[in-house]
Amino acid sequence: MSTDKNQKAKSRLHSRNRNKERYDLNALLESTVELKKYLKPNRYGEDSVDFANPRAVKLLNKALLHHYYGIENWDFPDTNLCPPIPGRADYLHHAADLLSGSNYGKIPTGDRIVCLDIGVGASCIYPIIGLTEYDWGFIGSDINSESLSLAQKIIDSNPSLKSRISLKHQDNPKSMFKGILDDSIKIDLSICNPPFHSSMEAAQEGTRRKVRNLSGKNQKEPILNFAGQTNELIYEGGEYSFIYNMVLESEEFSKKCLWFSTLVSKQSHLKGIYKLLDVLEVKEVKTIPMGTGNKASRIVAWSFFSKEEQFSWAKKRWK
Repeated sequence: MSTDKNQKAKSRLHSRNRNKERYDLNALLESTVELKKYLKPNRYGEDSVDFANPRAVKLLNKALLHHYYGIENWDFPDTNLCPPIPGRADYLHHAADLLSGSNYGKIPTGDRIVCLDIGVGASCIYPIIGLTEYDWGFIGSDINSESLSLAQKIIDSNPSLKSRISLKHQDNPKSMFKGILDDSIKIDLSICNPPFHSSMEAAQEGTRRKVRNLSGKNQKEPILNFAGQTNELIYEGGEYSFIYNMVLESEEFSKKCLWFSTLVSKQSHLKGIYKLLDVLEVKEVKTIPMGTGNKASRIVAWSFFSKEEQFSWAKKRWK
């Protein structure tokens, strides 16, 4: 098993990330006028978005999608997770680089590339960005039928997304691939932003820390600035258990997917993940550092295909 376990946090977003430079606030206000209500001076006396306010965060992300990605209609209840667009885009740009390593350094584009987003959520954010940036096709799975219905409304209300994103309900909350992939489906990449917390108490404490970091205020009952339904935030055993189960299940679908991948928020989880991947005798593991602001994270990706088999896969499917 060849490995790449460089854990240095990146100080900047990916070079292809449309959000890597400072926001053009005037352009964002022009695309989403309501955002103007949620500006306040930062410590330098300049207008800035109130990141401690959940409505402001949602409107900012809506404006980013409209201005940079051409998405006209993007809405869902405030109870659902509101993803930060720059970080989600970074995952996909790194995923594109990952696929290029199986294609002699060329990033594959077009609908011949099929990605599975495990836990697509109401926002449908990964398929939106992946389709817009690389013209990839997407399957989005979720255990919450209401979230899938909301995601479908977003797809239907944006002409650029119609007929390009397929949504599937996952009937078994313990499964990631079973019930979604079958003998007729092969995918080139799976992506996942796993539930982070093991309980509602842990989720609430995490939110309190975010509010303190963003506003300097200590609140016992903070407003959920990143919101999220229970299934989006919580999994029995937390992030590590979710990823461990995903890795185990991936072996059964080892010839159905070229690259499996997931975000890993806690560095302390890596040792156990690497150990399991070693036991399963995967052929290649990549660890891709990510970082936005003061937050460091990473993508762990694994493939059951040798390098030669990866090139063969690309030649058959992507040419």
